[in-house]
Amino acid sequence: MSTAQNGSPPEVAPQQAAKTENTQAPTNDETTKADTTETSKPAKPSGAELKAKAKAEKAARRAQAKASKEVAKGEAAVSSTPGQLGPSAGEVKGSKTKGKQDGSATTASGAAGRPVASKGPLPVAPSEPKLTIPECFSHLSMAKRMPITQADKDVHPSVLALGQQMATFTIDESITRLKATLLAFKKVIDSYTTPPGNTLARHLTPHVLNPQIDYLTACRPMCFSMGNAIRWLKLQVSKIDPDVPESDAKKQLCSSIDTFIQERISMADLVITEKAAERIQDGDVVLTFSRSSIVEHALLQARLIDQKKFSVVVIDDPYERKGQTLAKNLAAEGIRVTYCGDFGGLAYNIQGATNVLVSAESMFNNGSMYGASGTCDIAIAAKQLGVSVIVLCETINITERVATDSLTYNEIDPERSSGEAFRLLYDTTPDKYLSLIISELGTVQPTSVPDLLRKLEESN
Repeated sequence: MSTAQNGSPPEVAPQQAAKTENTQAPTNDETTKADTTETSKPAKPSGAELKAKAKAEKAARRAQAKASKEVAKGEAAVSSTPGQLGPSAGEVKGSKTKGKQDGSATTASGAAGRPVASKGPLPVAPSEPKLTIPECFSHLSMAKRMPITQADKDVHPSVLALGQQMATFTIDESITRLKATLLAFKKVIDSYTTPPGNTLARHLTPHVLNPQIDYLTACRPMCFSMGNAIRWLKLQVSKIDPDVPESDAKKQLCSSIDTFIQERISMADLVITEKAAERIQDGDVVLTFSRSSIVEHALLQARLIDQKKFSVVVIDDPYERKGQTLAKNLAAEGIRVTYCGDFGGLAYNIQGATNVLVSAESMFNNGSMYGASGTCDIAIAAKQLGVSVIVLCETINITERVATDSLTYNEIDPERSSGEAFRLLYDTTPDKYLSLIISELGTVQPTSVPDLLRKLEESN
């Protein structure tokens, strides 16, 4: 009996051990599954990884913007897939909140682990057609309306307003643009204060005047008279004695600007107007092109003050139609006016003309005239019929440069230009088609323009 009782426990022990193993087996399986699940869940991206993804995203946006610009310029843009450009902003954000779902198999196709090859190239937003100028005309400038927010912080408010007026051709004639520029610079000088440790003569030009000039040039290319006046103004600034008090120096500069406007613009126009009116006689038929303020003043001077009876033929620019205003103003003062809206009536009307009266935007050193587009056609037609061509020009508009064609110096009309064709605002008339140049310093032949420049240098 004792032997049987003592031998039974060894038989029960294996059964209990088997039961124990059976009860532990599920526990081991669960542990394996838990380990597999934990292994499949990736660790949360570190700050360095997120920063690298954000940097890649920023680089991708820049590359996409650059590709869009190239497409707008007409160049072949190479499309890139999202995998090449890096993860998007949504994918980077998703990697933060759903990192446990991504797994360790994340590839270059994106943080979400989804293939992107099937998406195809990125859609490029349609861009507006951009004006493409042929390379041979790439040196020509064109006025553009620059947003005020893109201007330099040092640009004066009066200069900001002037730039917008020039860009939209509200102020168009060269002498008008010159006068408006000098008055704006006068306001800039009035509001200027020399910083401590600097002198007005050395600080005003590079830090104050140059930003104003750059802004105006960005809005519309400077005319020759503006360039001459700005060089003169910089010379006056450099001549200021550093020991002179700032208030006195500013008064001196503003006084010099007023004198310049009075002598080189106002008095010059008055003298030229009187001399041009003397060239008009009773019964003359004066032919002019488009509208010029100084030509209009000369015609009114001959009619209202000199009491001469004559008629005027206005050949208008078919694009601008400024001659309509001139014809109305002259007719209101009792002058008989014949108006032609384009060059179709030029050949007929120039046959009965006594002389041609036009104004110049500038005169080159070789005697060529820089004027509104179409002036050269009228001068050539007048020369063929023996009609004298009289040019009115202030000496501030005379330049030392030389031009023999209309492509060396010119501007492109921003409102009438496309990828197929564009219009030039000015043309150059050779001196052989001109008869006389009337300026405030006298009446000379076109070949004597260098003499006027020498007189200006001697007077300065």
